[in-house]
Amino acid sequence: MNRDWVLFHLKEGQEELARTIRDLEGDPTYEYGDFWPAMQHLYHHLNTAWNARDATPAQVDAHTDEDFKRWTKFPSDLAMMDL
Repeated sequence: MNRDWVLFHLKEGQEELARTIRDLEGDPTYEYGDFWPAMQHLYHHLNTAWNARDATPAQVDAHTDEDFKRWTKFPSDLAMMDL
């Protein structure tokens, strides 16, 4: 696992989640137009942390648009808990 890459994306996601919570709690005008891009940004980082977890530093440095698109998609190999 590329720990540095995973940590970078998890920390970015954490920042977006904290910002979204803060804005939802403190801004009565916060609506879907604000929530939509915030969630896209959050999922971008969470998905990339998972999907690119095994990318080498060299692969990360030389990533293509195709890599970016593949990494940011919702994981197909991570089953959600069936509660």
